[in-house]
Amino acid sequence: MHLDHPRSDHGWHVLRLLVGAAGAAVALAACGSTSSGRGPGPSGSTASSNERSSPGVTIGAADVAGLGEVLVNGDGRTFYVLSSEKGGRITCTDENGCTKVWPDTELPEGVTAARPGSGIQPSLLGSVRAGGSLYVTYGGWPLYTYSGDSGPRQANGEGITSFGGTWYALNPSGSPVTTRSPSGGHPTTTGAGSGY
Repeated sequence: MHLDHPRSDHGWHVLRLLVGAAGAAVALAACGSTSSGRGPGPSGSTASSNERSSPGVTIGAADVAGLGEVLVNGDGRTFYVLSSEKGGRITCTDENGCTKVWPDTELPEGVTAARPGSGIQPSLLGSVRAGGSLYVTYGGWPLYTYSGDSGPRQANGEGITSFGGTWYALNPSGSPVTTRSPSGGHPTTTGAGSGY
């Protein structure tokens, strides 16, 4: 009778070890399944699982009424540049509240360049590093969208003066579009190297 007792204690001990190991494995799996997003970026947003699995950000061109062909993102939203940021000097930041109105174009973690879409010059695509993250540039200009555009091919941010400069859409040659065309034709642009 005493011979069976140690065996049953041993059996319970093994069972407890197995249950404990299974519980630890479940706990570790739960920890590993949490989001591994970058945390808040300059725009205050975290990376979505789609963004993390995406090979990058696409920059293309589309015709926008009154502006002609301008740069757009993969959703067809117009990109803007801030006149004071020529050459990649970022002044639109989370700290001054700018990126709440003008969301920046941050590359997903592990991606070093934007993908060229149709209608642009791939050689003008670049990036600038700020605060440990990479941001897309085109012709040296950091690219932003505008919170006041509710859909694709809108340009409600065109010509707004705020945050130390004026916001303009950018044409595929890398020049800011500085005036709207009242007839819907092609507007005036500044020279790519003119600076501000």
